[in-house]
Amino acid sequence: MVLGSVLNPVNSSIISVSLVAIGVALGAPPSQTVWLVSALYVATAIGQPMMGRLIELYGPRPLFLTGAALTGLAGLVGALAPSLWVLVLARVILGFGTCAGYPASMYLLRSESDRTGRSSPAGVLSVLAIANQTVIVIGPALGGLLIHLGGWRSTFAINIPLALGCLIVGMIWLPKSAAPRRETRSGPAGLAGLDLPGMVLFAATLISLLLFLMNPHTGHWYLPVIAVVLAAALTVRELRTAQPFLDIRTLAGSRPLLASYARGLLIAMVANCFLYGFPQWLEEDRGLDPTTAGLVMLPMSATAIAVSAIAGRRAEIRGKLLAGSAAQLAACALLLAIRPSAPLWLLPAAACAIGIPYGLNNLAIQNAVYHQADPQRIGSSAGLLRTFSYLGAIGSTVGTSAFLTPGSGTTGLHHLAWFMLAASALFLLITLADRTLRHTGTGTGTDTA
Repeated sequence: MVLGSVLNPVNSSIISVSLVAIGVALGAPPSQTVWLVSALYVATAIGQPMMGRLIELYGPRPLFLTGAALTGLAGLVGALAPSLWVLVLARVILGFGTCAGYPASMYLLRSESDRTGRSSPAGVLSVLAIANQTVIVIGPALGGLLIHLGGWRSTFAINIPLALGCLIVGMIWLPKSAAPRRETRSGPAGLAGLDLPGMVLFAATLISLLLFLMNPHTGHWYLPVIAVVLAAALTVRELRTAQPFLDIRTLAGSRPLLASYARGLLIAMVANCFLYGFPQWLEEDRGLDPTTAGLVMLPMSATAIAVSAIAGRRAEIRGKLLAGSAAQLAACALLLAIRPSAPLWLLPAAACAIGIPYGLNNLAIQNAVYHQADPQRIGSSAGLLRTFSYLGAIGSTVGTSAFLTPGSGTTGLHHLAWFMLAASALFLLITLADRTLRHTGTGTGTDTA
């Protein structure tokens, strides 16, 4: 489960150190190489809930193995790609292939929980959260090592042995007995259970929205309009369908689950604003070289991993979110105290400070979705959490590009900090308003809403 679930985040981060080398080798400007990042974002945001729904219908084993095969194919295509746009195609395939691991893991955990009667596998959920945080640290470093050893094509080729590893462990250890719940409101789930029109409308809605968020401009005003129209058509379609891809009625009635999705979006936005904005300030205003700036950022993920490992020993969720909310506000406020002349120790201290809420909140949100989701929809619900996280990550690029403009200096960093503070305050308000968190994950009340 861990190996499959980390394929997506490691490929999200490993590309960051490859873009310049790819552009030089293929004669592509940054305006084109950025599509290597965007292609994975779009494919993942769309593919996570789709893969989750397929897992609910056909079980985790076949989808996990199919995803691993697609990942290996993407690695091969990328390693042999003759042009940039073939590389973009490889990243799209990679996005869909790596989508299966996390929903399959959450589905299998829920199935095993039902089988064994253990309602809160907090330890395993913590391992999943820690593994995904770890690859954020090793992704860029691994990419740099691979480029040094075998060139930029090796950052794609590495997916071939990883995919083979997933195929081997999947075939050996993934239980064939984890049968999906094939009965739905209208009988056995066959091809009709796929709800292909709903999937197409969902994909088209997200593509329109993401294209606008990745390049917000008044000239692109029609994209959000198209997204709203498609979202309305999707809602009408899903409300009238017996076996919907997105169970709109259940989602609308589950405010705790929607609150968890909103928190997932906000924590991703805050974390990515810091992850990409702070190094930019370190290099442009503080005058650090990229290697030193990277070392300054390492404590963020190291702290998040340590916090998740400690907090994961307890299943209770509300306390983690409240502590994470307070720590997030304090960390963002700390950025307001940073000046170009600030002592060197304060810079990694800021990274440590943001790592505390990142570890607490990510773990708590993942565990909350595990307990709040309809057990029969745990695959697509887990996939939707990843979709909202990617929306938050893309939203962070809007804030970063708006405030950290050329020459903005420390003033731009402080404006970005205020943006992060606003998102953190909203995170806290959503958490305080959610009274169901008192019992979620504790075993003292109903988990699903």
